[in-house]
Amino acid sequence: MTEKLQTLRDNAAIRWIALLLLALAMFCAYIFMDILSPIKELMESTRGWDSKAFGTMEGAETFLNVFVFFLIFAGIILDKMGVRFTAILSGAVMLTGGLIKFYAISEYFIGSSMEAWFTSNLNWHTGIGFIDDILPFYQGMPASAKLAAIGFMIFGCGAEMGGITVSRGIVKWFKGRETALAMGSEMALARLGVATCMIFSPFFAKLGGEIHVDNSVKFGVVLLCIALMMFIIYFFMDKKLDAQTGEAEEQDDPFKISDLGKILSSLGFWLVALLCVLYYSAIFPFQKYAVNMLQCNLTLVPGEGFWASSGVTIVQYLIMLLVAVGSFASNFSKKKSAKIGLMAMAVVALIVYCYMGYMRGTAETIFAVFPLLAVAITPILGNYVDHKGKAASMLMIGSILLVICHLTFAFILPLCKGSAVGGTIVAYVTILVLGASFSLVPAALWPSVPKLVDEKIIGSAYALIFWIQNIGLWLFPLLIGNVLESTNAGNAAVVAAKQAGEFVPYDYTWPLVMLACLGIAALIIGVYLKAVDKKKDLGLEEPNIKAE
Repeated sequence: MTEKLQTLRDNAAIRWIALLLLALAMFCAYIFMDILSPIKELMESTRGWDSKAFGTMEGAETFLNVFVFFLIFAGIILDKMGVRFTAILSGAVMLTGGLIKFYAISEYFIGSSMEAWFTSNLNWHTGIGFIDDILPFYQGMPASAKLAAIGFMIFGCGAEMGGITVSRGIVKWFKGRETALAMGSEMALARLGVATCMIFSPFFAKLGGEIHVDNSVKFGVVLLCIALMMFIIYFFMDKKLDAQTGEAEEQDDPFKISDLGKILSSLGFWLVALLCVLYYSAIFPFQKYAVNMLQCNLTLVPGEGFWASSGVTIVQYLIMLLVAVGSFASNFSKKKSAKIGLMAMAVVALIVYCYMGYMRGTAETIFAVFPLLAVAITPILGNYVDHKGKAASMLMIGSILLVICHLTFAFILPLCKGSAVGGTIVAYVTILVLGASFSLVPAALWPSVPKLVDEKIIGSAYALIFWIQNIGLWLFPLLIGNVLESTNAGNAAVVAAKQAGEFVPYDYTWPLVMLACLGIAALIIGVYLKAVDKKKDLGLEEPNIKAE
């Protein structure tokens, strides 16, 4: 009897190492994606950016993906050239964009001929209010913000290309195995990049007692170099896998426009895509303003002595890693005693972390707990979807939690201003629940896509979903910035602070209500998706791993 061929992906340890390489690359990308988010107020004071300039620059990340259809081309490249080539290409594009953004933020740009050129050019103005509000450049936009927007556009092309490539790579290595668990775990690790960014971006910007915002971006660029190296190592692993299986890296059949027609004709695909854009538009753009929102709504304890030192940043980050590692590893422990011990360690570390965040009195370290609960429950959710199903139901639950959290930020958190303890507790709990909501969606949504389209065009399907998602990720950072400026135009405290060059205490109520409405729309789509799944038997409520 011939023994069944064993390949790299048949070895659990090897396929999880492949996943780790992909996840680490996206971890680095996620850090750079939000590298300026926790230092928004520093960008205002050192580079003259207001909320509109900040939002326009942040929204530029997805501009080329949306309007030049780069993500569609990325999906075609992925289907034609395969995971390996596209991974290397995405890493190189991200690094290129990152270097341009670093130069724009750096002090080398200040006073240069390049700054003079950007000041005089790209002052787009149509005279139509709504159109002017959504352009990537506008009249009076700071030169550094314009060039940073261009760099961020290029980075965004690479980051979103990397996103669909990683999703395709996970399907390739985990199909018929722990697909949802793998995708959820990848997103959990990648989103630790959010916490890392929130802690270390202000750390590097203020290192040495002076403000140098370009140090934060420099830190991000170094991580993009590491991301590229992770993709290069993955390249050789993936190549060896294909050599073992005899599979060709390129598709045998050429890409045809009719393939897109097959995707677009699927009602299930459209519902998943709409839910994706609504949900993610209420999360990723919010991350870019979350720290500033907390600064405007919390009474923070002024950190003094040890709590104001740079060393406490490292200690707090190590404690955060204990929370992440302990809670994540507890899901894989076979022994009950070890499982309980790891989870207890994680809970104690989380309490210590939250106390340190309170004593430091910094909004960025408070928001950094965002992904921690997600890290703990993502493996549970992924494993549940793999073995029990109920993906559509999870999408609905995630939307409900999203609405509750944004309304809490909008109406309950401001009531706690004046109480450092009360406000901080409300903030921590709400942020942790929002992170849990965030883990429900990737664990349920992304593994559902292979159930809706043929395997040959999965890359194009992911690209289309990411393209639709990118419309929201381009639009809502702009809208938040514009709504923030317009609704605070008559706020005396805001006007006075801007004139004095001091911290601007924005009222975030209406931007948060807008994001809550996105959650409500996502919930409605989720309810309809579940009804369609039941009627057409799409399999979204079915487990990924079928019992034999």
